[in-house]
Amino acid sequence: MFDAIFFDLDGTLIDTESIALRTGLEVFARLGHPADETFMHELIGKDIPSATALIGARFPGIDLDRLGHEQRAAFDAALTTDLRLKPGARELLAALPVASAIVTSSGHAEAHHKIGLTGLGPAFCQIITRADVLAPKPDPEPYLLAARRLGVDPARCLVFEDSEIGAQSAYRAGCTVVQVPDIVPASGKWAHHIAPDLLTGAAMAGLIPTGVKAEITEKD
Repeated sequence: MFDAIFFDLDGTLIDTESIALRTGLEVFARLGHPADETFMHELIGKDIPSATALIGARFPGIDLDRLGHEQRAAFDAALTTDLRLKPGARELLAALPVASAIVTSSGHAEAHHKIGLTGLGPAFCQIITRADVLAPKPDPEPYLLAARRLGVDPARCLVFEDSEIGAQSAYRAGCTVVQVPDIVPASGKWAHHIAPDLLTGAAMAGLIPTGVKAEITEKD
């Protein structure tokens, strides 16, 4: 049915969004610019330049360099102890019948670091990062590039995403989209299937049989 399967990384395969939310709130407060969860949710799925622009507009007096440094330090420290795979991630990757790729808004170094921590790297033949494209999600370029690198038609690709921005990118590229919401609920506008977890979404798309169960979320 599909010639390739593409996955977003943060919030889809690995549970980094909850870590980013917790550490981000702590850093904003420490710098004297308390943020709320609603604002933090606006940053989900965005690449770093876009997120930085939003932060600067919301908090004109904030030291963006210090914020970025402290956020990265707090996030990286938490990754080493708190990073978990999303339920069903390892089972689904092991069952894929065709080639797969990661398509993420993270930078090259950040993406490869997180993938390295999980040990999932060998499951993918391509890793598309923010550094590989001119226009990040929600532009369709990241998914069009992934399809081009694998030599497949985007219309024959299945995508797993958690965020609205990511789902929009994949939908606009012409892919079939399974959205598994993480922190922010899905609108349904950019997804062909909305699922509570990866394995259910894969079954809804006809990729795997129904009834496959995920192991308890792993900590790597």
